[in-house]
Parts: sequence; C-alpha cells; structure tokens
Amino acid sequence: MQLQDILYSQGFGTRRVCAGLIQQGWVSVCDSSLASEYRVSIDATARFELDGLHLRVQGVDWPYQEKAYVLLHKPAGTECSQKPSTYPSIYTLLPGPLRQRPTKSAVQGVQAVGRLDQDTTGMLLLSDDGQFIHRMSSPKKHVAKVYQVTTKHPVDGAQVEKLLSGVVLDDDPKPVCAAACEVVESHRLDLTLTEGKYHQVKRMLAAVGNRVEGLHRSRIGGMDLPGDLGPGEWKWLSAVDLQLLTTVSS
Repeated sequence: MQLQDILYSQGFGTRRVCAGLIQQGWVSVCDSSLASEYRVSIDATARFELDGLHLRVQGVDWPYQEKAYVLLHKPAGTECSQKPSTYPSIYTLLPGPLRQRPTKSAVQGVQAVGRLDQDTTGMLLLSDDGQFIHRMSSPKKHVAKVYQVTTKHPVDGAQVEKLLSGVVLDDDPKPVCAAACEVVESHRLDLTLTEGKYHQVKRMLAAVGNRVEGLHRSRIGGMDLPGDLGPGEWKWLSAVDLQLLTTVSS
C-alpha cells in the first residue's frame, strides 16, 4: 500500500494532508525487515507491507492497525457522546487519528461500544469495526460485564435474591436478571450483567429499594481493567485482550 494511503487509513488527515506530511519529512517508517530502526520517507507513493509496520508521525509512534480496538479507562464527569450536552466528551481523551479514522459510515473515527453514564467510571471499549461493536454490545452474545456498585443503604440477602431472580423495569415488562451478584461489603457489591439497558444498574438497584452512589465497570468478558491504566488513559487492545473479552467471565 502507498504510504499516503496508509496514513490516510490511520486517520492522519486527507490524502493530500498525508502526502504533505510525508513530503515535509514528518513521517518515518519501521517495517518488519528493519526491526526497531526508523527511517524517514519523503515519497508519498512509496509502498510498504502492512504486517508489522510502525509509523512515526511528527514524533509520535503509531503502529499500523487495519482496525482499531481500544480500551479507555473512562473517568467520571465525561459523556460517551460526540456531541456532549453538559460534560466533556470521552472522545477528547483520544488522539486525533483515532477520532478521524475513515469509515464506511457517515461518522468518522472509533465509536464507543455502548455507553456509560457521565458519573460511571471504568472499562469502555471503542472501535471502528462494526461487527466487533455488535458482538460486544448485543445481549444475544451474552458478554458479561462486571460493575462494582457502591450503594446508599446496606445490601441484604433479599435484595441480592431479587437481583438474581429478576426485577421489572418501567419500560420492559420482562424481568431483568443479574448473571451474578456478590456482596463485597455492606455497601458494596459486584454485579454482573449480560445486557445493557439505559441506566440499568441504577434502575435495578432502585427496584429492590436501594440506590447507587458509585458505579465502576471493572471487567468485560474475561478481561479486567488493567491496574496500570489510570482514569483518562487508553491502550490498544492486543490479540490476547480481544480473545479475553469474548470469554466467559469466571
């Protein structure tokens, strides 16, 4: 693939902008045959193999990714929207290329896999792969998501039993059940869900007579939020990570 097309596919701007970056000497390339050695390329039409390709654009290292799979540690006080109404958008926490990657849809860049409320923290997946987004968000796929819930009132056995057996939410006559519910402390529980309805955790706790005071998503599938990924930080998902995400949470 030509270098200008590679940069375009990664979200570094239009093909004309990408060609300009290359011609001005802002792009270095490290391919699989050169190990860790980068070399400047000023030929926008130069061709490179994509496997193992790494770019350095204006001093920033960027591994070539045919599709982007990203994990963000969502901080409190952010909205999962491109056009937030009150709080800053989570997309402002991502580098420009991830927000500008060309897609077949009308919306550019990676998209959040589901949404977390503005005050909810923890694991948020983003991708430009529509099939991946559907697989991870569809209730039919039963991908488990674990939430650490801090409650206003002590959690008792009756509440846990109701959460596991099913509670009725206002907009759905069919009971909604937690896949698992573990009391950690008097005001803390780990709640596992396999579907994502609007304000689901908060509404489920309200339905059993309690109230959510704090909410943090700590696990998706078989992958825990990395301890070294701080609020507002993101990372590329590896092949191992992607496999863990689709395994059954233990």
